[in-house]
Amino acid sequence: MIQAIKLTKRFKDHVAVDGVTLNIGKGQIFGLLGPNAAGKTTIIRMLCGIIESDEGEARVNGMSVQQAKASFGYVAQHFGLYEELSVWENLTFYARMYNVSDESPLFSLLDRYGLTAFKNQLAGLLSGGYQRRLGLACALTHDPKVLFLDEPTAGIDPVTRKSLWDDFYRLSAEGKTIFVTTHYMEEAQRCHQLAFISSGRIVAEGSPVTIKQALGNALVYIINISYLPELHRALLDTTGIILINQFGNELRLVVTPEVKRADLESAISTITGEPCSLAISKPNLEDVFIALTQENPVKH
Repeated sequence: MIQAIKLTKRFKDHVAVDGVTLNIGKGQIFGLLGPNAAGKTTIIRMLCGIIESDEGEARVNGMSVQQAKASFGYVAQHFGLYEELSVWENLTFYARMYNVSDESPLFSLLDRYGLTAFKNQLAGLLSGGYQRRLGLACALTHDPKVLFLDEPTAGIDPVTRKSLWDDFYRLSAEGKTIFVTTHYMEEAQRCHQLAFISSGRIVAEGSPVTIKQALGNALVYIINISYLPELHRALLDTTGIILINQFGNELRLVVTPEVKRADLESAISTITGEPCSLAISKPNLEDVFIALTQENPVKH
């Protein structure tokens, strides 16, 4: 349904997207994750035909992007609807852009996204969560086969986020293909397929399960310990440390296989003055994401 073949985009001397290839099947929820300025929005804008690639090719639903525009919907990262129009006026405006004259599906969209009570309210006066719902409803007015969602849940509460993701699953079950960019690891776990992008290049790709294997033979050790700045500084100077990640009172260490557990335990005990016993763990998505997209990522 969505194909990107060696897509490349330059802005003056900066290569924003560097030879990206993706192949996303029908009904999949595909997540693209990366740090700020990694190239996520540039990719989604090329796939939607908003900007042209300098090299490579993009196809949607078996057609060129320009030919396929009537078969996909797009929700921008920032609220892109008309704030001075009502909810209903925004819906009907977007429907007419795609020559949709039957209003019955629009009433269904109002009901589906909890917007019926706000039908006559100005879009600019909606809360952030309801603006997101309206943006999604407008993108669905012409019943597209593909949806491009650029950080669709950014800045909204967890309850609304879950509600939207429940709907993404329903849309997927209806056969729609969803391309979503996000910064949330919890949302990444919800996707069928993922790709991590760093400095314009794909650095890992696969299902949430398989992508956790992207660190190869790296080891993960964990210990229950509060954050200690001096401990983090000491560990950063230790050869073989790939990543130090603090989760509340849990410290996670991702290391190369040459690093000995006993040496790490000794280094930690020297700082804390307490006995140390590290437990072995498995990489989670955040471990993999940070390790591969940090300034000096580990090589495998």
